[in-house]
Amino acid sequence: MLRSEIDMKRASFGLVLTALAFAAWAYPTPGVAPAEKATVTVDWNKVIRVSNTSATVVVSTNPMMNRDAPTHDRVFRALRDLQCDYVSNGPWFPYPRFAVAELEPPADGRTSWDFSLIDPFQIDIAQATQGHPIGWGFATIPAWMFKTERPVAYSADPNQQVWDYEQGTELRDPSMKEVADYYARVVSWYTRGGFADEFGKWHESGHYFKHDHDYFGVLNEPNGEHHMSPEVYTALYDAVVMACLKVAPQMKYAGLSLGGSLEPRWFEYFLNHNNHKAGVPLDMVSYHWYAGAPSDKGFESWPEAFFIQADSFLGKVRYIESIRQRLSPETRTAIGECGTIIGNDGGSRDLDPEQIPKPYWNLSAGVYAYVYSELARLGVEAVAEDGLAQPRGYFPSTTMLDWSTGEPNARYWGLKLLRDNFGPGDKLVESRVSVPDVYAQGFVGTDGKHKILLVNKRDRSFEVSIPGGTGATEDYIDRTTGNGAPASVHLTSDVANLGEMAVAVVTLAP
Repeated sequence: MLRSEIDMKRASFGLVLTALAFAAWAYPTPGVAPAEKATVTVDWNKVIRVSNTSATVVVSTNPMMNRDAPTHDRVFRALRDLQCDYVSNGPWFPYPRFAVAELEPPADGRTSWDFSLIDPFQIDIAQATQGHPIGWGFATIPAWMFKTERPVAYSADPNQQVWDYEQGTELRDPSMKEVADYYARVVSWYTRGGFADEFGKWHESGHYFKHDHDYFGVLNEPNGEHHMSPEVYTALYDAVVMACLKVAPQMKYAGLSLGGSLEPRWFEYFLNHNNHKAGVPLDMVSYHWYAGAPSDKGFESWPEAFFIQADSFLGKVRYIESIRQRLSPETRTAIGECGTIIGNDGGSRDLDPEQIPKPYWNLSAGVYAYVYSELARLGVEAVAEDGLAQPRGYFPSTTMLDWSTGEPNARYWGLKLLRDNFGPGDKLVESRVSVPDVYAQGFVGTDGKHKILLVNKRDRSFEVSIPGGTGATEDYIDRTTGNGAPASVHLTSDVANLGEMAVAVVTLAP
């Protein structure tokens, strides 16, 4: 989740929380009211789409991932166990020393190029995602490349957050060559063993990462960070991609990475090939979405609010997809960041993570599962849930791993449940459910297995009737599993119990 999300979501998602009244968030112990009824109907012979959608995760480099951190091994074990394609790996400005490889401008024949703190993260991520394509890119332009009133300061402590590092709206080099050359050198460092700096001096890396099937993202949320226009961003995208193609011609490139209100004018301009230089590929467009907690109500209102926001977002996706299909149908789509967030107008930095309501993690897992499945129906390439490991003061309500122990929470287990059961090549089939508070989608896997994804959108349980369900296996997370791994039950009838705020996968017997 990124800074412009904080600035822009106030209007679009109502994230402004001027005071966090945690006492009002206390959530009652599950009652003993009888479960409501729902019926799922699936036409296994009516295929509505063959999925090309990968459920994946955002990895934002931060102190939890330091090699000497007590959470390091758990973080990278968790990433490796997910086995995700298109992990979104974009070092970002709040930790400048982890995200910017040249923190000072070149002068007097000397440069400040330094990857010593950056490389360990990139090497560990590459090892944990080995065999899978990723989405990567250095999201932050060095601050000195912008015109500012005074030099931008950053801490000598790499673990210190610097929230005002990104400043300026006008590049000091209007030709954009300075920025383009910076990114070409970064790409060359990781793909061609090093690079020659601004004064011709060779910097040896020894890295020859194979990024032929990866996507390199050009910047991050340009509509909020540095307040670029579509015209300026498109010109900068072209300059960066043209420079990077010279050192990594086989790599693919992703543009936009928008946050906030997702104004259609950005897509209308960027996806129009007439607005790009000849030969610049438009391999993928990316944008972000978060559901935000209502500012004036307790937790009991959050499930409804989150899913209303999810439906609004899906409506925007359909409209954006219509623009893409009209202007550049060969371009793919990724949701580069997706999830839920608790925060005030300063962001989750001001949130005491220990006070996050425990059921929130299950609710968040359900929102992501629902959005992932609906985006699979729309043909989106990747849906990256934010984020794998987020420490205190760094949007902790978006984490999948505990900021102190590195242990997984329900958001992680929900993603893993999706990863273990669904993916590209699956057939989505016509599915219906009798009540709006339960979501159901049938999938025929590449192995021929019939599976149903169930999401309980509410804080009450359901008895879900599934024709042919006898003998099926139900794997699930809900309030009873909490932040533990998914539980499993064998169905002895055509009825599956769907607990409060559950995500479940029902695999029918052969």
